[in-house]
Amino acid sequence: MAELFKKYGYAPDKEAIDANLQTLSSKLEEIASKEVFLTCFSAMDLTTLKTNDTCEGVEKLVNKVNAFKKAYPSYPLPASVCVYSNFAKVVSTTRQTPELHTTCVSACFPSSQSFLPVKLLECEMAVKDGADEIDIVLPLSKFLAGKFDAVREELRAVRKTVDEAGAGRKITLKVILETGLLTPEQIAEASFISMEEGADFIKTSTGKIEVNATPAAAYVMCECIKAFNKATGKKVGFKPAGGVSTAMEAVCYYSIVKAILGDEWLNKDLFRLGVSRLANNLLSAIEGKTIVAF
Repeated sequence: MAELFKKYGYAPDKEAIDANLQTLSSKLEEIASKEVFLTCFSAMDLTTLKTNDTCEGVEKLVNKVNAFKKAYPSYPLPASVCVYSNFAKVVSTTRQTPELHTTCVSACFPSSQSFLPVKLLECEMAVKDGADEIDIVLPLSKFLAGKFDAVREELRAVRKTVDEAGAGRKITLKVILETGLLTPEQIAEASFISMEEGADFIKTSTGKIEVNATPAAAYVMCECIKAFNKATGKKVGFKPAGGVSTAMEAVCYYSIVKAILGDEWLNKDLFRLGVSRLANNLLSAIEGKTIVAF
């Protein structure tokens, strides 16, 4: 941990983070605008990850996105529809434009508790079925045991697998840290390891545990992205997920990204929101009336 912090010249400072978040929180109403809401809308990974998901239900969700584009032609599309791996083909064949990406949670989401060959096969099959983006959970059983070489080996194996399965297509890899189970220092360490091993995005949470996305975790992750960019020149994206349901919660994460990483990160290539309930709330905030499109 100390070695990584020294390498990137960064370690979390809880007092400074709390003070900065308090300042940002006081300015959210000033930041909120139709333009900001639209940016957040365009950054959404519209998500359904229920035990009772069906092909018909996933197809219905994608068709709602298809219908939305016709009803609101001036609005951007969400960045993607996010589903379990077995529904990759449903999304990729139902969408009316490749602009709407197919995102799959893979590698034995949400626990990441299985054999590595099983995880890799799931990632490979999802990509071959049309997934453009793969979200995996950091192998916390190894990370929390201090087996960092094994964590790195697994991430490298996933990166290699999705790249090969893509057969020339760019496959975006997001690594979920499950920050609700980690200290700020562990969040930073997990962020640096994930970025070093090829993550295109680092993501807060699965949405499947008690504590999911928090502004404090987001702040640490964004500071790590900034330090990594300064050291390597590489831009890694940030995705808060789990419990982001109101328009102002979206603005909170938007403001953290803006404050730390700047406007160049505020697009769907570098900023995402994992959402299942946010979409209608953002639309309602934009339109000034209740909208139920999803």
